Amino acid sequence: MVSSNKGIRGYTAPLAVRMRPRTLDEISGQHQLLKKGSPLRALADSEAGSSVSVILWGPPGTGKTSIAHALAASSGRKFVELSAVTAGVKDVRTVMEQAQAHRELYGSGTLLFLDEIHRFTKAQQDALLPGVENGWVTLIAATTENPSFSVISPLLSRSLLLRLNLLTDADLSDLLDKALRAQHGLAEEFSLTSEARSALISFASGDARRALTSLEAAAHAADAQGAKSISGQHVESAIDRALLRYDRQGDEHYDVISAFIKSIRGSDADAAIHYLARMIEAGEDPRFIARRLVISAAEDIGLASPHALEVAVAAADAVALIGMPEGRIPLAEATIFLAMAPKSNAAYNAINLAIEDVRAGKIGQVPIHLRDGGYPGAARLGHGKGYKYAHNEPHAVAHQQYLPDELVGTEYYAPTTNGHEADFADRLAKLRAIIRGESL
Repeated sequence: MVSSNKGIRGYTAPLAVRMRPRTLDEISGQHQLLKKGSPLRALADSEAGSSVSVILWGPPGTGKTSIAHALAASSGRKFVELSAVTAGVKDVRTVMEQAQAHRELYGSGTLLFLDEIHRFTKAQQDALLPGVENGWVTLIAATTENPSFSVISPLLSRSLLLRLNLLTDADLSDLLDKALRAQHGLAEEFSLTSEARSALISFASGDARRALTSLEAAAHAADAQGAKSISGQHVESAIDRALLRYDRQGDEHYDVISAFIKSIRGSDADAAIHYLARMIEAGEDPRFIARRLVISAAEDIGLASPHALEVAVAAADAVALIGMPEGRIPLAEATIFLAMAPKSNAAYNAINLAIEDVRAGKIGQVPIHLRDGGYPGAARLGHGKGYKYAHNEPHAVAHQQYLPDELVGTEYYAPTTNGHEADFADRLAKLRAIIRGESL
């Protein structure tokens, strides 16, 4: 059995907390962000004097909090931590005032770690701006949601956005080895069979916290049987127990909503309703569920059933209007409608492909006949000259170039033959032919 001062006994903190990295070199994964000369390395180097603020965006368990703590320990700055769940505008302003006084008194800045910045209101984020602009604080903000939709533009433009990836299987395997060896981990009291290792890595799905939590639970299961080797059966029994819990701030929150959306995408109405019921009974925020339905309608159903988005938005409005428990009814109605609707991700793919081109520099000049000709001097520049007004053309479609020269002939939208989109495919082919001057 495990001794009282090692391994899984003698500790009150969970394994995931005990194994939190103390330096950037101890971070698992995220190699693309931690290479020599990277902004995070410069922040960690107190002599470099870097004070750029950073927004860390990534899934749970990818190291956002660990990176913030490692930066604080390495840079020597005063470290302050706030959670967007509990902090208000007053708390933020207090931190700004203290940071300003600290800089004036000691000549050094403050590193402010703000977890879940996407939960901050505009007013709360506005309160951060003076400190960030004047260099009183170096903001390290963490979020699991796209900052483009949850962080105000002034703060986003003053910060470096870094995307964290899910850990690879190799990263997770290395992390498990570290936890097994470390004296503040499992202190070499256990070994791990290859079957158990594979099961832990598979269940973790790129999440370091989940991997460590599952390893600790499996170690407890092995210890209860007096075993020194953690087997696949120990992992399986530990994970089975974990799956019975639903923590709105933990892993199950993400697992169940993932299964919910994938069931809708897979057209399994029964499974989708099951996961909806699990979330409702666990007290999940119905507005969160409604937002996911709206996203699903646009991403997975799209123009194959244009009414799907209307149904999802109506359900979200209904939940906001009537609240719970009655809100479960429009949520269920929308869930079933979306699950049964024909599916197409063509619109989703189209915008992603277009964004890829823009980011790759495939932009080009706006054709001169499409440029704005409504201001003084525009006519002299030739703006708008030769433009064909579509309503004056047969079928209100003109033979005319719309894309920049560099992109002529590019097609982003590829409609499927599912649902209403089958009709769009035929119409789109005719429209493209007229616009390009091709024979029908």
